[in-house]
Amino acid sequence: MRRAVGALAGMCLLAAGCTAAPADGDAPIPGAGDAAGSPPAAAGPELPAALTGQEIAWGPCGAPTTEQGAGEAPGAEWECGELTVPLDYARPDGETLRLALIRIPAEPGAGRIGSLVFNFGGPGGSGVAALPRVVRTYEPLRQGFDLVSFDPRGVGASSPVVCRDGAALDADGQEDPGVPRTRAEGEERAAAVRELGADCAAAAGDLLPHLRTVDAARDLDLLRRALGDAQLHYYGASYGTKLGAVYAHLFPRRVGRTVLDAVVDPTRDVVERALLQTEGFELALGNYLAGCGDPAGCPTAADIERLLERLRGAPLPTSGPRRLTQSLAFTGVMSTLYSPQSWGFLTRALRQALDEGRGDLLLAAAEQYNGRAADGGYRNLHAANRAVNCADFASRPTVDDVLGQLDAFREISPVFGEHFAWGLLACEGWPVTGERDRPEVRAEGARPVLLLATTGDPATPYAGAERMRDALGPGVGVLLTYDGEGHGAYASGDPCVTAAVHAQLLAGATPEDGTVCP
Repeated sequence: MRRAVGALAGMCLLAAGCTAAPADGDAPIPGAGDAAGSPPAAAGPELPAALTGQEIAWGPCGAPTTEQGAGEAPGAEWECGELTVPLDYARPDGETLRLALIRIPAEPGAGRIGSLVFNFGGPGGSGVAALPRVVRTYEPLRQGFDLVSFDPRGVGASSPVVCRDGAALDADGQEDPGVPRTRAEGEERAAAVRELGADCAAAAGDLLPHLRTVDAARDLDLLRRALGDAQLHYYGASYGTKLGAVYAHLFPRRVGRTVLDAVVDPTRDVVERALLQTEGFELALGNYLAGCGDPAGCPTAADIERLLERLRGAPLPTSGPRRLTQSLAFTGVMSTLYSPQSWGFLTRALRQALDEGRGDLLLAAAEQYNGRAADGGYRNLHAANRAVNCADFASRPTVDDVLGQLDAFREISPVFGEHFAWGLLACEGWPVTGERDRPEVRAEGARPVLLLATTGDPATPYAGAERMRDALGPGVGVLLTYDGEGHGAYASGDPCVTAAVHAQLLAGATPEDGTVCP
């Protein structure tokens, strides 16, 4: 009998913050030299002309697949295409993959600069599905760019990693035993993670070793070529900041106008990053509770802690057949802390659970975050997230490691600490291991990269952006601080942030390092 894995969210949290209402370590790879004269990251075979000379055949877009998140096809102004990339950059004449692409052209009559490529994070988020949903936020950038996004390898419609079908994922969620409380329960969790890894290996085969961030960065450079741009103009959010920074390390002279928003810390190992992220969500929880605004109706941290404990082995009913388990409730609470716009919903959801003994609203939040559609299908965000991070990371924390760190996690957050700590087992038994936990991001010689950091960001805490600035090298990272809440600064609509981003991308004028907004 298959063991239940529990919360789907653990690996996304450990990574950087999955894209929601939303890591890290790599080695240079062969053939990553820069044609403009920067030293190569490593020697390796040249790419064949069939790859470097591609032209994208743009055409009408179909509806998103289940793995992309389903839904309706975007409007007629959208164009879709494919990019062919090698499975293994060490053997570029061998097997290939096709990456799904989408774009909306620059506004007619605009002073077109080129293409602006987006990665919205995860890892595991479908850019093809996401860009049409959020395009209103980025519409002003069409004054200079075609807006382009893609499904990275292993994601969405680009050879997606699918470890288990929707029925099995539903069963995992409903059979959730709760966060481990003993060594034996921890070993059960580890065994369940190993079983999931075996299912992923059986389904994905030879793809898993080639899902590293450095592989995706090489894909970005092929995309740049196919788009006809001499430099890559890029907007990365959350995990997308790691991808952009790794690209800058590999190809510093090809870095174009770049913004990295909600910046991943490249300097911490797996355990350190999880501790920092626990601090980030505890900070966001405190800010939510302080700003709740309804003394009679606002829950307390102790209320949430008691609710999660109550759900251990005793799920709450909902109006449908699915119940609210402890792990799903944790996911529902955590996911609504990503944005202050969802804090009112969180209050209503918690009051429903605490006062009425029903879990409908928290379950809805968890299922949105987990990518579960009404028909029971799941987008492959979480499977791809696990596959990319486990291919990147060298560390493999054990049950003993978790038990040794539990007190530290609990001290940071009585509500979230244990859940984050047991999330350290996410790569237990994974068949692919990275070479390091910390990505290579030094990019001397690159043009300035604008880093946006939000003081109240739960998933990518502010200090990580400061460390990314230092890691990129002198004169490359330029930090702008947004004094606010939520995961990401530009989508807040703050005029100061908006002006800085537009200056960087549309005018090529990088704001001063140390700028604070508002």
